[in-house]
Parts: sequence; structure tokens; C-alpha cells
Amino acid sequence: MTAAVLSIGTELTRGELVNSNAAWLGEELTTLGFEVTEQVTVDDDLDRIVTAIRRFSETHQVVIATGGLGPTSDDLTTAAAARAAGVRLVRDEGVVEGIRQKFAAFGRVMPESNAKQGDFPQGATILPNAVGTAPGFAIRLGRSRFFFVPGVPREMKHIFANSILREIGPLAERRTYQVHLRTFGMTESGVAQALGELEAAHPGLTLGYRAHFPEIEVKVHVRAATAQEAEQRAEAIADEARRILGNAVFGGRDDSFAEVVAKALRDKGMTLAVAESCTGGQVGQMLTRIPGASDVLILDAVVYANRAKEAVLGVGQEILRAHGAVSSETAAAMAEGALRVAGADLAVSITGIAGPGGGTDDKPVGTVWFGLARKGEPSLTLHRKLPWGRDRVQTLSAYIALELVRRAALGRDFDLGDR
Repeated sequence: MTAAVLSIGTELTRGELVNSNAAWLGEELTTLGFEVTEQVTVDDDLDRIVTAIRRFSETHQVVIATGGLGPTSDDLTTAAAARAAGVRLVRDEGVVEGIRQKFAAFGRVMPESNAKQGDFPQGATILPNAVGTAPGFAIRLGRSRFFFVPGVPREMKHIFANSILREIGPLAERRTYQVHLRTFGMTESGVAQALGELEAAHPGLTLGYRAHFPEIEVKVHVRAATAQEAEQRAEAIADEARRILGNAVFGGRDDSFAEVVAKALRDKGMTLAVAESCTGGQVGQMLTRIPGASDVLILDAVVYANRAKEAVLGVGQEILRAHGAVSSETAAAMAEGALRVAGADLAVSITGIAGPGGGTDDKPVGTVWFGLARKGEPSLTLHRKLPWGRDRVQTLSAYIALELVRRAALGRDFDLGDR
């Protein structure tokens, strides 16, 4: 059964806003078992929206349309749906009153323009929106079931999960299954090359790749005679891919890199201290986004200037004079100082030149040193020369530091290869 996504909004066609809704919906529909064969974006033009709706009604069984349900003059989706279906708009006063009460809860008076969010094509099924003012609605047109939802991602996802999923779930041809593998440490081409022989060896397998710096996501998608067979084969192939990619695989679809690292520490009952220079607190920020991170993270010291390295971590002036702030010796001293100050089980440090200035012939922009200190173990350091500009140097450095922590917690080797 085919499905499509129709995105409505001039801000999308002009490139003023990234269309994250379409990507999310495409993935959700694929996971359910639909063949998502088309995604179309149209601007806020009534005639063009009507044309798109009518065309989709002839070609797809399920269509999710996002955007254009707001209270302003350029929100035309509801009117377009009514025109495409050949019906009039009907106002639901109960919906309007619900919107009015939402405004009142914040001590505000509802603008009269919001009343149009209570208008629906005659015969439409209203899809409640508990997290915003604009309800969605569903209609049947031609061979299709249309579901219209707000363009605000939070509201769209809420309505999809609470109203749409139960309607379209039984319609999906559950003969597919998809497993997501999230990796760090290999390029997209490197991952694809490593897994290159899998598709030829497994009929019905499609491998998809998505680069989201500095991660690469692999999608193992299998179509089979039954849903059970598809799931069994996809999981088996995913296990094979994990063996091929080794340490590069850190988790699945919903696993963030920082969450995986924190879990590894928590499972081993280990605590962590971090000392950051060129990353300016990025490692700590990644970890503290996780609820309960205080179980594992004791200290994140941002020691940007040399005097802070000395005063906070006890890095010796003689080390800084002899080797400089960006050096193996300083990275080791920073990690050892963080370990000592925090009383943690493990400490990681980062010191480097993120750019765009500050580089020399001996230490060009992108030079980064990492240190790892562990109770009762000798410290180790790692050197990387990272390209791609300041933001990416900082992001990649934070990931490498956390990868060292992950490997230490899991008892794996520290050979990160050419990252």
C-alpha cells in the first residue's frame, strides 16, 4: 500500500525552514510497512494546494498533509481540502470554545482570527490537538484517506501518535521491517563499502545510509512474504552488520551517543570527570541533556586559558612552557588533574586549536590532543588533526572524547583508527 506526504507552506518552498516533518513522517510510514513513493511541497497558494490534493487522491491510499492550519490569511489548507472534496466548510463551535479556553488559561483573550481553526470540511473527522490550538482533520477523497495536521513538529507528532496511527496501522502491508544502526568513526562511503556485499547476499534487503555529522546511520530494510519473516531476517542481517562494523556501531534508532556513553558508565558503576579547552563545555552539555546525568558526571571543567588549567586542574607551568597548551603532556596533565579534583573513576580531557586562527606550522588549526586518566591505570593520550572548520572540529572532538570514555567503560581497545 502506498503513502505520500504533502507539505504545505511558502516558508518551505523558499527554503526559509527545513522540512523536518516530511523526513520524520516518511520514516514513520516506512516503519509501519507503507511504500512511501512521493513527498511533495507546495506553497501557500489555494489552487496549487487543491491540485496537489486531487492528484494524490488518485494515486495513494494514505496521505499525510502538514501545514496551513493556522489562524492567518495565508493558512489555506482547510479551505483547499474542502474545495478539492467539493464540500463546504462547517464551523465546530465546540472546537472554537476549546481554543478560547486555551488562551484564557494563559490569561489571554483569543483573537477572532483563531476561530477559523474551528472550520472543517463537511463530514471531516476532527483530530484533537492537546498541545496546540489547531486541531487536525481527516477526510476520504477518491481512493485516499487524507490526514491534515499542523506544521508545528510537536503538534504534528502528537496528532500522528494519538489519532492517526491507530487509523492507518491496520492498513499497512506488514511485510517489511527496518532496523536502524547508529555509528560513529567511519565515513559514509566507508560504511557502505564495508557492507557492500550484504545486499547481494540477501534478496529483499535494502540498505540506506544517512549522514548526520559526525554520525552515520544505517537502515536495514527487509521486505519478505510475512511481517514475522521480515523482522527475523532484518534482525539477523543487522547482527551481521554489527559484526562487520565492530566498535563503530554504538546504538539503534533512538539512542543518542551521549546516552549510550552514560549508560555504559552507569552499568559499570563508574563516575566521570571532564576537562575541556577548545570544546568549551560541549562534552558536558551533551551529557547533561540526559536526565539523571549526575549519576555519572561529577565535574566538567572548562579551562580555556592556561591560567585556568593551572589554577583549577593543577597543570604545571613547566609543562605549559615546555610543551604548550596543545600537547600530549598537557592533555595528560588535564585529565589527571580532573581525576584528582573530582575523585572520579575516569577522566577525559580535550585541548586543541579549533580555529580559524591560532595555528602554527607545527600545530596547525585542527590539531587536537585528548587525554584519558583512570584510577590505578596509566594515562594515555591521543592526537588528531581534524579538518572542516571550527564548529566541526569542536563537535568531532567532543565525540572522540566520549568515544574514549565509552571504550574505557566497556573495556574495549582504544584504537580509534583514522577518524
